[in-house]
Amino acid sequence: MNEAFEKKDLDSPRRMAEMLLAHVLGVERLNLYMDPDRPSTPLERESLRGLVKRALDHEPIQYLVGEEAFFTMIFKVDKRVLIPRPSTQTIVEEVLQHARKNPDDNTLRDSDAGRGIMIADICTGSGCIASALAKHLPGARVIATDLSEDALACAKTNIELHKLSDRVELVQGNLLEPIQKHPVAGSTGSLRYIVSNPPYIPNSEWDSVEPNVKDHEPTMALRANDDGMEFVAPLIQDAPKHLSPGGLLLIELASIKAKDALKLAMDHPLLSQQHIAKDSDGLDRVLIAQRKEKPS
Repeated sequence: MNEAFEKKDLDSPRRMAEMLLAHVLGVERLNLYMDPDRPSTPLERESLRGLVKRALDHEPIQYLVGEEAFFTMIFKVDKRVLIPRPSTQTIVEEVLQHARKNPDDNTLRDSDAGRGIMIADICTGSGCIASALAKHLPGARVIATDLSEDALACAKTNIELHKLSDRVELVQGNLLEPIQKHPVAGSTGSLRYIVSNPPYIPNSEWDSVEPNVKDHEPTMALRANDDGMEFVAPLIQDAPKHLSPGGLLLIELASIKAKDALKLAMDHPLLSQQHIAKDSDGLDRVLIAQRKEKPS
């Protein structure tokens, strides 16, 4: 199975093979090596063959097993949402690093969400970013938005799974519209962090997208217009006014558009310390900018 996946150029073929086998056997991946001589049943072998065939036809294994790990947490995923990826963990890492340097936020020690900071996760999808931030910042309240009702239903499942419903609020709407209408977050300067993994694949790159992504993951969560900035640009323009002084804006984007996004952020009168963070593959992946303490 591992060799077959390698020939098909599947990402992390050994891990994918282990995920399928563990799913069929009903055990954790680590347990696969604890009882290597356990015989499989005819039903298990038949089920595994069927899933392997689907995987070799480029159906994402995460959809086949119904879950994926993100920031040490397990998330339920299906065709309603993007599969969480290691590159997106950069956003969570950067927020946590900033929070640790700013203990006055009370994010790491205040368990009373009513006194903690507020975060907006725009285009939340599976809710992986919102959930990871809420888990690791126990004093924070997160407002997670998405245009897709189906995506929000999946995010709700994950938020409940991780027992975060009391601090993660789901709101349907396009980009920042739900934030602007929110009774608390809508106030100017009310958010400490605004994070987003919006659609950003340009039309010019769509044909080169891997078939397991292009043919199976939700197109509306992936594809932007010809320049790939259809959703990134409005976020850069409109999000800063919702940030408190010293707060951060973090947006995942296409590496080929990093310079364009950085220029937009550099030109914004409310932003400072603009830079691009690299992802786990060393690619320019996340725009980070800080709300100025005093507007220029």
